[in-house]
Amino acid sequence: MARTNTAAEDQGRLGRFGQGIVATFAVALTLGAVAWAADLYRAIGLALFTEQFLAAMLGLALPIVFVNLPATRGRAGRLPWYDAIAAAAAFFACWYVAWEYPRLSNELVYQPLDALVVSAVLLVLIVEGLRRAVGKVLVILLLAFLAYAMWGHHIPGKLTGREVDTATIVIGLALDPQALLGVPMQIATTIVIAFVLLGHVLFQSGGSSFFTGISMATMGRYRGGSAKIAVTASGLFGSISGSAVSNVVSTGVITIPLMRESGYGSEAAGGIEAVASTGGQLMPPIMGASAFVMAEFLQVAYAEVVIAALVPAVLYYAALFIVSDLEAARTRIARVDEHALPRARAILKAGWFFPLPFGVLVYALFGLHLRPEAAALYATLSLLACTATLGYQGRRTGLGALIKAVRETGDACVDIILIVAAAGLVIGVLNISGLSFGLTLTLVQIGQGNLIVLLLMAAGICILLGMGMPTLGVYVLLATLVAPALVEVGVDRMAAHLFVLYYGMMSMITPPIAIAAFAAASLTRADPMRTALAACRFGWLAYVIPFLIVASPTLIMRGEWVEIVVDVATAFVGVWLVSVALMGFLTRPLGPAARLLFAITGFAALVPVSAFDRAAIVTACGVALGVALSAREVILRRRPVVRS
Repeated sequence: MARTNTAAEDQGRLGRFGQGIVATFAVALTLGAVAWAADLYRAIGLALFTEQFLAAMLGLALPIVFVNLPATRGRAGRLPWYDAIAAAAAFFACWYVAWEYPRLSNELVYQPLDALVVSAVLLVLIVEGLRRAVGKVLVILLLAFLAYAMWGHHIPGKLTGREVDTATIVIGLALDPQALLGVPMQIATTIVIAFVLLGHVLFQSGGSSFFTGISMATMGRYRGGSAKIAVTASGLFGSISGSAVSNVVSTGVITIPLMRESGYGSEAAGGIEAVASTGGQLMPPIMGASAFVMAEFLQVAYAEVVIAALVPAVLYYAALFIVSDLEAARTRIARVDEHALPRARAILKAGWFFPLPFGVLVYALFGLHLRPEAAALYATLSLLACTATLGYQGRRTGLGALIKAVRETGDACVDIILIVAAAGLVIGVLNISGLSFGLTLTLVQIGQGNLIVLLLMAAGICILLGMGMPTLGVYVLLATLVAPALVEVGVDRMAAHLFVLYYGMMSMITPPIAIAAFAAASLTRADPMRTALAACRFGWLAYVIPFLIVASPTLIMRGEWVEIVVDVATAFVGVWLVSVALMGFLTRPLGPAARLLFAITGFAALVPVSAFDRAAIVTACGVALGVALSAREVILRRRPVVRS
């Protein structure tokens, strides 16, 4: 998680000149991405290698880190000389690569001295910048991969690496299009920045207040409405946000106190918010920007990824809705006080135009088949047109708000750019050393042809490697390390990538390093580990649905439409039954035997009809028995009590 300073600390550390540098570079970072999305460089006759653009963008992001973030926590005083030198070195090294790349790309095989020097400088600065911006977890992981690239050939067995000289490693990692200046960096500096800009313009124009108000007006009047407000609001904004933690912090300051006032316990409130915010990273159309990277990895249309991810994400939130509702019924939590709720009609009348940019986005993506960054730009322009002319709650989006959104976008994307830089270096190590092939072979052989064993191992590795990392970094790492092993044993490529994404994101709520749950616990002042365990209970389906996706492609909208409809319908029934078992409540508290029966019938109903031979019989029995159990509970609840 990035470290942030207070305004007073920034003023004391940077001064006016330093603040001006940070603001200028942040604005230039955003405008550079906008110009690329709008194809302005080509329009003015500037024919650039993609790698030149990427190096220049990195040259804007890295200096911000060294100027804005101190080397050690709590350091006071002016900008140290070594930070100023590091910022200048990062700027000139990146822009030297951008300027000289046409020549360097033709001479890399000869290992020219300037290429070696600038590459070494970039690698050192990226590691240090990553430490300051993101923390130690990803740095340690990156250093482990770099060490493997250097000395992996000494490791015996199938994981032995290819012996490569140091100069080749350094130059290859920094300048090769399959490493630092590769696909992850391209997506972060184009698509991600464009969508983050859309989110910041939406925030500056009052869109966050509009969607939170709609969530409160529509959900607050129901049992446990405060939790349903949290689920809805976090789902709406989590897809745009590239971090589950930032989503917890931004929406949780409103939703968590609301849940606590309604009667939810501190651990339950934190757990619900953590699961809802994590789910936003799995919800189309943006999926925390990982949808675009997935489309590139799979070499498929972006629309195909969105369609595949839709049903699992809807099931995820359906399970969270049901569990939070049953928790409210079990603990007798009423709806939100009527006087605290806004009127839906008034909110819609004032901000009816806020959904329009999302309509523009969807039409541009699926109707006009535009590139994602271009579609996001059109959506942003339509939002600006609406908010500048119509305004929301008496406030119109002017030039000042737009400039603020542009700068905040640049600031927010610095962490992401450093993360994808690390991801690119990891990919480079895999290509140079041959580790990806060795790891895939090892996982497949350990699984010994048993798909269940391999999936369980992959799930554990995904949770372990994903701990402490933001969404995009989690997915890129797992897509290069774990997904190939699943594909090798015959798992559908889309299902394999969704599997690793889901389990990578589950690291956000799974102990011992459940950073989303811990962030929610800091807002509720509850025990972090208990909050994480509560989050695991509320987010139970996310641990199950990846296995269902692998078992049958129907849940990712592939196959005969009859099977798709049946599997989706029975999956909702299964979600309901297992949720009842977990919460131990339907119309009344359930005993251990009843909970076990609900769990068995629920998991049976979740089985896709094409998962294996006679799976349809298992599913039908699960649905029938589950309905019978539910009907029995309703009848017993209505039966009058006979008093002696």
